[in-house]
Amino acid sequence: MNVAEQDNEIIAHAARCQYDPLSWAEFAWDWGLDDLSGSDGPREWQRDIHHAISDRLSNLDTRYQPVQIAVASGHGIGKSALMGQISNWAMSCWDDAKIVCTANTLNQLSTKTVPEISTWFRRSITGHWFDTQATSIKSVDPEHSDSWRMDFVPWSQNNTEAFAGLHNKGKIIVLLFDEASKIHDKVWEVAEGALTDEDTVILWLVFGNPTQNSGRFRECFRRYRHRWMTWQIDSRTVPGTNKEKIQQWLEDHGKDSDFFKVRVRGQFPSQSARQFISSDDADAARNRVLRPEQFNFAPKILTVDPAWSGDDELVIGLRQGLHFKVLQTMAKNDNDMAVAQRVAYLEDEHKADAVFVDAGYGTGIVSGGTTLGRSWRLVWFSGTSPDEGCLNLRAYMWREMRNWLKAGGAIDPHDAVLYDDIIGPETVPRMDGKIQLESKEDMKDRGLPSPNRGDSLALSFAAPVAKKWNDGVPVGRANSEYQMFS
Repeated sequence: MNVAEQDNEIIAHAARCQYDPLSWAEFAWDWGLDDLSGSDGPREWQRDIHHAISDRLSNLDTRYQPVQIAVASGHGIGKSALMGQISNWAMSCWDDAKIVCTANTLNQLSTKTVPEISTWFRRSITGHWFDTQATSIKSVDPEHSDSWRMDFVPWSQNNTEAFAGLHNKGKIIVLLFDEASKIHDKVWEVAEGALTDEDTVILWLVFGNPTQNSGRFRECFRRYRHRWMTWQIDSRTVPGTNKEKIQQWLEDHGKDSDFFKVRVRGQFPSQSARQFISSDDADAARNRVLRPEQFNFAPKILTVDPAWSGDDELVIGLRQGLHFKVLQTMAKNDNDMAVAQRVAYLEDEHKADAVFVDAGYGTGIVSGGTTLGRSWRLVWFSGTSPDEGCLNLRAYMWREMRNWLKAGGAIDPHDAVLYDDIIGPETVPRMDGKIQLESKEDMKDRGLPSPNRGDSLALSFAAPVAKKWNDGVPVGRANSEYQMFS
């Protein structure tokens, strides 16, 4: 059989596999031979994902809905192999396929992701159809080399054009993220906004070790899990992984250690390396249900965290003992008097014993309160900490908030923003050992918003508060036996 006749047979089979990537994977490679010796086809977890894609594409009702798949895993499971199989299927079975692949770093992309995927193309029965280079894989047909291609693109939060221009109406688009935990949220946002072509098959597959406890990869398994099909693959269940080394890790670190969770079990850590408040403590707080008698004897502290920029929200919160809730949020509001009137209303409604306002953008609000006859306290986050172990008052308040969470504090289980704010900030390593939290600017560089709701809770620990109201009746004498968490 000459090359042309062989290609005709391949083309016919490719047409039959257009909606069936597993059948293509079984056909396109010489399983059991040469460097695929010992393997009779894709691994079980890879087959599951092939089937999931096929199920969506074979159904006309779901064919043109984006297929979003997230895989968190331990080491050595064969994620690059799956990316190679999916990429080769799309390029071989679809005319003018368009694929973009990125990774967490340029080094990861160029030294690991690209070589692995390229190897699967060269092994494939259609390897001669494509020109495989360091930054792209293109059709060898010169008339289609610009329209039938896979590009390996290093990401940049300040240069997202490669993702914004990802359109291929009426055909197929595949977007691949490797080591997705450390890809900036801005890249995710731009990519998501670009995948909007109608009557187009769209696949978005993201892979990685679950090293980060915040960010968009984490949220594929949490806040946005209803949008993603997710897999968490344990390296111990996959053939070809070094079971002896894994057993050593188990003995050295323990099954429930964050190291073993991330590197082997494919589970997100309880607390990332520099994360200040652990997800376990935040989870416990939002799952905790308190009876009123457990907190209604304590002082009521009203807090106001103004918005710093147009993207932030102004937050008014209320903590009483071990209970905290957000009373109201609003967009950035430069009408300080209007905000002051609203705070005064809530102060009266809840009979608050104290009102703390972030001084950053809150001086006008406090001035408005003074005009209304109120005595509110400005809190400077950059001020001096009462504890020398904290760099500033912000670090001190957040540390007290962390202690409060561990001591039994409860937050609204439905407030996902507050939860994310609490677990978002990281620490800054210091030679003197003092606690320092990263700046809001640094958080935004990591793709996280300003933690206004978290700061609202933290504000309630700015200073001791004595109870001045008791069931709506003013207390005659201040209680000097203040307890921080009561």
